[in-house]
Amino acid sequence: MFDVKKVSIELAGKTLTLETGRIARQADAAVLATYGETVVLCAVTAAKSVKEGQDFFPLTVHYQEKYSAAGRIPGGFFKRERGATEKETLVSRLIDRPIRPLFPEGFYNEINVIAQVLSFDGESEPDVVAMIAASAALTLSGVPFMGPIGAARVGYQDGEYILNPSLDEAKAGELDLVVAATHDAVMMVESEAKELSEEVMLGAVLFAHDASKKIVEAIIQLAEKAAKDPWEVAKGDDLGALKTKLKKLIGKDITAAYKLTDKSARSNALNEARAKAKASFTADGLDAQTVMAGIKLTKKLEAEIVRGAILKDGKRIDGRTTTQIRPIEAMVGFLPRTHGSALFTRGETQSICTTTLGTKDAEQMIDGLTGLHYENFMLHYNFPPYSVGEVGRFGAPGRREVGHGKLAWRALHPVLPSKDEFPYTIRVLSDITESNGSSSMATVCGGSLSMMDAGVPLKRPVSGIAMGLILEGKNFAVLSDILGDEDHLGDMDFKVAGTEAGITTMQMDIKIAGITREIFEAALTQAKEGRAHILGEMSKALSSTRTELSAHAPRIETLQIDKSKIREVIGTGGKVIREIVAETGAKVDIDDEGLIKISSSDPAQIEAARKWILGITQEAEVGKVYDGKVVNIVDFGAFVNFMGGKDGLVHVSEMKNERVEKPTDVVSEGQEVKVKVLEIDPRGKVRLSMRVVDQETGEELEDTRPAREAREPRGDRGPRRDGGGEGRGPRREGGDRGRGPRRDGGDRGPRRERSEGGNDDGPAPGGLPDFLTQD
Repeated sequence: MFDVKKVSIELAGKTLTLETGRIARQADAAVLATYGETVVLCAVTAAKSVKEGQDFFPLTVHYQEKYSAAGRIPGGFFKRERGATEKETLVSRLIDRPIRPLFPEGFYNEINVIAQVLSFDGESEPDVVAMIAASAALTLSGVPFMGPIGAARVGYQDGEYILNPSLDEAKAGELDLVVAATHDAVMMVESEAKELSEEVMLGAVLFAHDASKKIVEAIIQLAEKAAKDPWEVAKGDDLGALKTKLKKLIGKDITAAYKLTDKSARSNALNEARAKAKASFTADGLDAQTVMAGIKLTKKLEAEIVRGAILKDGKRIDGRTTTQIRPIEAMVGFLPRTHGSALFTRGETQSICTTTLGTKDAEQMIDGLTGLHYENFMLHYNFPPYSVGEVGRFGAPGRREVGHGKLAWRALHPVLPSKDEFPYTIRVLSDITESNGSSSMATVCGGSLSMMDAGVPLKRPVSGIAMGLILEGKNFAVLSDILGDEDHLGDMDFKVAGTEAGITTMQMDIKIAGITREIFEAALTQAKEGRAHILGEMSKALSSTRTELSAHAPRIETLQIDKSKIREVIGTGGKVIREIVAETGAKVDIDDEGLIKISSSDPAQIEAARKWILGITQEAEVGKVYDGKVVNIVDFGAFVNFMGGKDGLVHVSEMKNERVEKPTDVVSEGQEVKVKVLEIDPRGKVRLSMRVVDQETGEELEDTRPAREAREPRGDRGPRRDGGGEGRGPRREGGDRGRGPRRDGGDRGPRRERSEGGNDDGPAPGGLPDFLTQD
């Protein structure tokens, strides 16, 4: 029933198996890729004809992670996979970028590539497996795909490269790099690094390419067993005569247009030349298909003129040399109410970057195959249509905006402080207000400056640059800080960001085969020089992180308590912690290890919450002076709350050195007082004094009152001193106890009865009333 074909190879200690013929047999091709226990199904379908009027290649790639692959049920109300997550969008782009250039020019049939993760082992990232499955399915489908490609992930730790590292290895290492390549050339690089050198990064790319070659060979073996017949691609008409006519008609106009350094003026001049060509096509009575081909030829003619001028004269569109960077202007702190802001302008590319600091409850919750986790650093990139002078869609971010934002995120993430060093949630927002090439790298520079302006202690400032390549035969030119037109007309888009110490991210998309090691090394060296120049220009605006946070940013203080005290701080059902938040106005977060974060824009609120928590978790010390508040007044004294959650008694005799008739003569409920701890009994009851503390300054005063003799412990007093039996004996008539005669021979007389409310004489000076000392 099934005609199953498969191949297997060993890769980094695991088996990679590619299988076809069992699943999704109605697709043009479907491949089940298994690596370890991670399984990805990729199916490819292609339209058999071109839509009328189609003038571009409609390739769409969809990557989807099934929660069932990790034995999980999706969250949310619907409990099913819905729109693409950020990671799914990024992986879709990761697959798209290396395969798109491998289709022939003029092929406009619609193609769908759908990759679905069916099993996830928690070790092998499924993105690389999905890239391999997509490459294999396209190779088997018969569409004119000039692949296959292989893909590999590389880590770096202790001076050694790691092929396809596990999730834990990648997290602990210094590099996370993904490469896609044909047998002969690297097509795509995506990476995040912890300030690594150019030599290490180049070595990682070549290491990944060697592994990719083995995968390419395995896909070819599978294709020999199961590939469908290749499609016959119609050859285009010979348009040599039309091209010659176009060159005579508008060649000089295009050359003149590309000598204009202003983007708007250049664009207007080019549009006039194109309109002139279209008018000529109409006058000649050409059919729609030929007119479309003529428009494509116009773009080719533009590319030839620009590329030829760069290779011949070394002069670029805006008059710069190949290594020259456009003028840079940077300023910080220009938005008054943001926590940090920067305006970064490089030529005709400009970004407004803002940094916002938040508390732990502002972290981004991310759900995926590895489970729920929280991210405390976010970077969002927006590209409105006005930035390029166009009318267009404005709203939710598209795939390009998500991808550019993640690239800038990777550039800045390695230099962030740890959560212990800086316990804030950080959001960087980049709004592109002008664009003429390299807006993602402007976001890196502006984002670095805005975080420094906000007081985020970055390890070092980060700058980024976009490099280009013009390659004709053996002649090539590497371009620094490319324009938008140089990006479109060139052969490579190569972005590098990093600090003075090393590279933090590197992204490369190559449109042609044949990028040699020599070209790669030249691009990296030139990019390093460009990054250093940009860092120098950035330092003119701000050379180091501000030492003070914005007045509008929240302050966060951390406090470590013993884990056994966590329940006391939280209270039953969260009663205590809610009371702290309500009374002080500060936010309080506590984790399972006893780390408490107290946050507020008002330092006084933080201090109030801190003292409250310390009062709960710390023990009172005898002889120490504390601030307190009177919470209850009784006949014999006042109860004072101090150290947040502790109460103690200030006896009426300890309120002043002179005699006090009533406690209310000295204190009132809610009054702030300063008290000294005199005694803590075995049951935890605290005796306080106000009279030995200066109520204005809090300084201790000399105790002028003579010390009273220590009282005999109450309870079982043992035998009578006269040996006459144990205890006090029965009461005599009139309520007196049988104490025996007085020493002076007089009669004690009957015992006076206690008046209602206690002893007539009151408690002994400086002592506690009897009912407070009885068990």
